[in-house]
This record gives sequence, C-alpha cells and structure tokens, in this order.
Amino acid sequence: MRAPRALTALIAAVFLALLPNTAYAQPDYPDPQPVTGQQIIHDPTVIRLKSGGYVAYSTGGVIGARLSKDREHWADSGNAFAEPPSWWYEYNDTGDPWAPDISYRAGRYWLYYAVSSWGTNHSAIGVATSPSGLPGTWKDHGKVFSSERTDTWNAIDPALIRADGRLWMSFGSYWTGIRMVELNPRTGKAVAGTTVHHLATRPDAPYAVEGPYIVKHGRYYYLFASYDACCAGVNSTYKIKVGRSTSVTGPYADSTGKPMLEGGGDLLLEGHGRYVGTGGESVFQDHGQDWLAYHYYDAEDEGTPKLGLNRLSWKKNGWPIVL
Repeated sequence: MRAPRALTALIAAVFLALLPNTAYAQPDYPDPQPVTGQQIIHDPTVIRLKSGGYVAYSTGGVIGARLSKDREHWADSGNAFAEPPSWWYEYNDTGDPWAPDISYRAGRYWLYYAVSSWGTNHSAIGVATSPSGLPGTWKDHGKVFSSERTDTWNAIDPALIRADGRLWMSFGSYWTGIRMVELNPRTGKAVAGTTVHHLATRPDAPYAVEGPYIVKHGRYYYLFASYDACCAGVNSTYKIKVGRSTSVTGPYADSTGKPMLEGGGDLLLEGHGRYVGTGGESVFQDHGQDWLAYHYYDAEDEGTPKLGLNRLSWKKNGWPIVL
C-alpha cells in the first residue's frame, strides 16, 4: 500500500501547489535582494528621486537617512532633520520619531512621520516638505493628526495615497488596528471633522496589526499591513499580510473573502531562514516596477534590523506576490 499512498500524496502536493490563493498552499518565500553598505534600518520608506538615485528614511535618529545610486549600495546620510522640532517633546522625552513615509506631489516631497510614547496612544503624526527630498532640506509643518489615551486608535505609522482626486492617510497600531482619514491636499493635514475610517483589526486584544500601506493596482486598492510582534530581534514575529477593496476606505478582504476587520488577510511574506520578523513595509515604484521595502532581523547578526527589498509582482487574478 505504500506506493499508492506515496503517489496519492505526490498528486495532492502538486494539486495544492497550483492553488496559490488557498489557505493550504505553503509558499516558498524569496530572500531579499543583496544590498551593501549601510544595511541597518527600521521601518523603511524609499523613493526614487527626480534628481536620480534613491533615498530611504527610517525610524532611528532624527529620521535616519540612507542614499543610493543604484538601489543596491546604500550609504548612511545622517538624518532628515538636524534636530527634533520642539513640539515632538510633547510625545516623548527624547523627541524620537517613528515610521516615516515619503511621497512626491505638487512639485515637492512630503515626509510624514509619527511621534509617540512606547506602549501608549498619546501620539501624533507630523509632516515636513522639501524641494529635493534630501536629508537636511526638510521644513517641518507640525501636526497632521493626533490621538489621545481616550481614543480607540493610535496615530502612528502614516502612509499616503491619492484616490479619486482626494488625498488619504492610513495609519494605526494596536488600539483596534488600522484607520484612515482624509487630508487637505494643500496643507497636507487632516480635513477638519474628517471621518476616521476603520480598515483592519484582529478579533482579540492586543489587536496586533500596524504599519499600513495602500497601493492601487487595476481596479483594486491593496492594503498591506504588519502583523504580530516587531522590535524583539530574533524573537520578532512580524509578518506582512494583504487584502483588497474596490474603495480606498474599504471594506478590505482577503482572497477567501474574509474581511480584514474580522482578522482576514493573505500572508504575503514572513520570516524564513536568517530573515526574521519581516515587516514595517512600504511600496515604491522604480521605472514602472513595484518594489516592497521592509526590515528584517538578521538571525546571523544578533538580530540586527536590516533593509529588505524585493520586487512586487501581480498574479493574473490581481493578487500580489513577492519575487
């Protein structure tokens, strides 16, 4: 009976391999592309500059900066700001910013970021602009949106998207998960009285989903988010999940139809081998190709957080895949 059973198992394995969107498929995650130079980074946001080359900003320092000419070799380039704006100290004693997001519109670069106290939702998102996007050229414009301990959301991890002629910012961490507000495109700040839309959460406390990033592909908006625990080195369990919606404000669901407000989300990338706790993601375009930027904790280097870059492709059914 062993041969028939082995043949049956082989046929089943082949069949399941042909069903990449089912919960039964076991993906083989790709390693990040090789990078050299200054690899240490956390919560990266990357953009190709109009002047040529690339800049990456991240958590650490006064928004740490990295520059690259070829997307492979990265150099430490100091910080976005020479010193923290004074209002940051309302949210922590060190003026420490987190999880920036860089974009380009209306002839200038926009840098959004969060300031907060660890473990609380006494938090705020701020914005700065620059004509070049380079470190040392940013002018801060203060608060965009904030949260307090009485709120059920946490104003950190901002990410912008334009949709149907309007400007939106997704954000959030724990405190019931991912939210979204509309921004005034002229000021870059929250529209007065804006609705706080709810995009994703988990059924049980502590609702460990954060770091949203939304992109448009075809007729869908895709919400990428980081799930589980970051910031614990080799003990981190961060992973990236994704859902989609025909409306930027949701509802978002995974490929099985499970709403992201009920814990749904297709697993896009998780730790494998030395690459532990993949998350803190963002998406950028380079010559028409989508790229996923994220950090991982290097199990072969004492859990040091490093830059992960992978091509982001799209299957015929519209769902993203990491290459």
